[in-house]
Amino acid sequence: MQLFYQPELVNGIHHLDADESRHAIKVLRLKIGQGINLIDGGGTFYKATITNENHRKCEFEITEKREEAKRAGYRHIAIAPTKNLDRTEWFVEKAVEIGVDRISFILTKNSERKVLKTERLVKKAISAMKQSIKASLPVIDEMKSLKEFLKTNDNENKFIAYVDFDNPIELKSVVAESNLVLIGPEGDFTPDEVELAVESGFQNVSLGQSRLRTETAGIAAVHILNLFP
Repeated sequence: MQLFYQPELVNGIHHLDADESRHAIKVLRLKIGQGINLIDGGGTFYKATITNENHRKCEFEITEKREEAKRAGYRHIAIAPTKNLDRTEWFVEKAVEIGVDRISFILTKNSERKVLKTERLVKKAISAMKQSIKASLPVIDEMKSLKEFLKTNDNENKFIAYVDFDNPIELKSVVAESNLVLIGPEGDFTPDEVELAVESGFQNVSLGQSRLRTETAGIAAVHILNLFP
C-alpha cells in the first residue's frame, strides 16, 4: 500500500505538500479521479480521490477514514546518539518500524556526539511509518543532558539498561503498561550517572548476556517493550 503523509489533514488541508505531490503526479502518474491512501501521523488512515493533479499541489477529497488500532502499553526510549550518525538514523528507522511512541536523545559524559539535528531523523521516522503501514508518528525529542532529562520525565516504569552481567533482572520480566528505557553511549553510562538515574527512580535492568552496541541495545529494548500484551 502506497501511503502519503499530510499532518495537517485534521486542520482541513486537503492537498499534498510539494514533495508528496511530485511523487504522486510525476513518479506514480496518478490522475484526477484516482484513489490514494493517506495518514496524518496522529493515528488516522484516510482514503481520498484526487481532484487536481498538480505536481506542486496535488488536491484530493476525503472519502473515508478509520482510526489505527491502538496498541497496549507506551514505549519510550531515551538514547545517546552514536558518533556515526548513520547508526542513529538506522535505530530511528527500525524502532519506528517495530513500534515506538517516543524517542528522546540524551547527552552523557561519554557521548561522542555532542550536537544532533533532529530534522533528518524526523524524515527517517516518517518514511519508516509509511513503510510499515502505520498512522502514528512517534515523538522525536531534541537532545538534552542526562541530568536535565532525569528531571523532566514522569513515566511510571523507568529502567536504565546498564552493562552489568551480574544483574539478574531482565527488562522482559519487569515491563508493564508504560515504560521508559535509558540506553547509554558507546562508552556506556558512568557509575555516577547510573547512581543519579537510580536516585531518580530508574531500575537497573539487563538486556541479556551480550555487550551490545548502542543502537542494537536500543532496538533490543524496543522489541522487548513490544512484547507487552
